[in-house]
Parts: sequence; structure tokens; C-alpha cells
Amino acid sequence: MTAFTDLHHADEPLLLPNAWDHASALALADRGFPAVGTTSLAVAAAAGLPDGEGATREQTLRLALTLGREPFLLSVDAEDGFSDDPDEVAELARELAALGAAGINLEDGLGSADRHAAKIAAVRAAVPGLFVNARTDTYWLGDGEGTAARAEAYRDAGAHGVFVPGLTDPREIAALVRRLGDTPLNVLYSPAGPSVPRLAALGVRRVSLGSLLYRCALGAALEAADGIRAGRAPGGAAPSYEEVRALGRRAVREGDGTAFPR
Repeated sequence: MTAFTDLHHADEPLLLPNAWDHASALALADRGFPAVGTTSLAVAAAAGLPDGEGATREQTLRLALTLGREPFLLSVDAEDGFSDDPDEVAELARELAALGAAGINLEDGLGSADRHAAKIAAVRAAVPGLFVNARTDTYWLGDGEGTAARAEAYRDAGAHGVFVPGLTDPREIAALVRRLGDTPLNVLYSPAGPSVPRLAALGVRRVSLGSLLYRCALGAALEAADGIRAGRAPGGAAPSYEEVRALGRRAVREGDGTAFPR
């Protein structure tokens, strides 16, 4: 955890891109990102399952198995831990840590703050070396009411960082940074919100991209398909066939020779 924690206290905020499969994660790491997160929306969409409804525990673990052995720090988006039982969430955290994850992201879904705090405490007790990023959905699903109280409760329960997606107002960001003190504040990057340099100046220590890259990739694929159908050559940069194929070869070469579960 030390290396991952250190990234939250460096000179610049940790810009965390979120991958959805082995190729996207390795490609991002090859671009110089020291840590890569996963995105629950993409994991769910790829499996034809709903996001945020606890349906993708198995798929989340399988992706962590694929990525945990790679030479970058991995943070896993685990929705709400796929259970209301703190002990079951702690067991999930043990499994993720055993697979090589450096961090876990747990969301409260605007449910009971006490229950979410209990999950955080259980994970900290079970896997002290796993970075716990506690997400509150007060802005994502609500109007922001209760953000500070939830953030402080999760910090006091042992969270290493607090994540508030949907928070974009500079004054509110700065105020929450002050309330949290040494606990890093994580926000979700928004094209309509402050830039990364501006967020850094406000004291934000981690900026996640969430599902943005996945949605951009899907949008680019649709745009290319429409263009080809209309007789236009696709624009934008695209890795070559061999470049993408090489990512798969690396997966086998760097593993145990048996590749990964299918």
C-alpha cells in the first residue's frame, strides 16, 4: 500500500485512468500512468449486467485476477462491496488483495452511513495494507446534502481517502479539502468542471476518470462505424492490429504460461 498511498501525497494529484480489460489497462500503463483503476460501469456493460446493483462480483474478481499480476498499481471499483454485510465485504477485500490489488473503491449509494463506515472498518481490520477509497454519492445521486458528515464518518472509520463524484464547484471542493485535513480528497473529472491543474490548486489529491475513457472509446467506435458506412475513412488514432495483439502475448509471457481464465 505504501507506494499507492504515496501517490496521493505527491507534488501533483494522482490522475487515475480507469480501464475495463487487460488491453486497456496495459495500454494506459504503457503511457506512463503508475496506477490504473477499474470502472464498474464498463465491467457491467461488457457482461450485459446492470451497474451499481451488485451483479458483477464474479466479473470484478476475474478482472482483478487478470490485472493484479501486472507491473502497475491496481485500484478496484467494487461498487458497494457487493454486500450489506461488513464481514462479506472484508472477505472480498481479502480476495482482491491476494490477487494483487493495491486499493479498493467502495460506494455508499446514499445508503446508511453507519453501515458504510462499518464496511470500511471491517476492510481495514481484515486487510490493513489495502488502500480504502470511500465514496459517497451525495452529489452523484443527491443534492450534496450531508457530504461533509459522511466524509468525516468514513475518514474516522479508517478510510485512506474520500471520493465524492459529481462535486465540481471550486468553493465546495476547497471547503471539503479543509474539512478532511490530511485525508486525500478524490473527485471525478468532468469535462464541464475544473481542469486537473485547477483541482490541484484546490487541494484535490486524486482525480479519477471513471467510465469516461470507456464511453469515449465506445463513442469513437460508433463514429467510425457510421463514417465507414457513409463512405468516409475513420479519423483519430487507432493502434495497429499487431500492437493490440502484442498486449495479449505479454499477458501469457508474463504469467505462468496458462494465460487467464476464460
